Amino acid sequence: MNFIKSLNLTVSKRILLFEAALVWTFAGAMLLYRGSSMLEASSGFSWIKILICSGCGLLFFILVFSKISRKHVDRITTLLGNRHLFFEFFNFRSYVMMAGMITMGVLLRTTLIIPLSSLSLAYITMGIPLLFSSFRFYHHWFYYLPSTENLAG
Repeated sequence: MNFIKSLNLTVSKRILLFEAALVWTFAGAMLLYRGSSMLEASSGFSWIKILICSGCGLLFFILVFSKISRKHVDRITTLLGNRHLFFEFFNFRSYVMMAGMITMGVLLRTTLIIPLSSLSLAYITMGIPLLFSSFRFYHHWFYYLPSTENLAG
């Protein structure tokens, strides 16, 4: 850990919030893009399906992702000290979960265990709460003011 810090790969909490916002935006946008592309290729674009996915995604954001993103923001903003390793916008458990979800998504898409017409709807439904959650990170990044108690670190 000290070797990594000696490479000066540390950033402020504000930058960690921005990195998290970018990662969540990328993941949400990528899922929305892939989902809509798969939907178009497999069963044709349908506004009804998009509206249902949007409603389910919004509900999933309200019930699950808003709490997850709040916990991530709280964890970042309460880290002790001013500088942190550039990859600390997620904790280890979150990286493992992200790797598992990416692996599962790729396997489902390439093995066709689930038809692309159905998988596309799941991608769209999951992309929406990820994208909405990124707004919390952007908000906290934009308005971040370091607390005076953490300035001594």
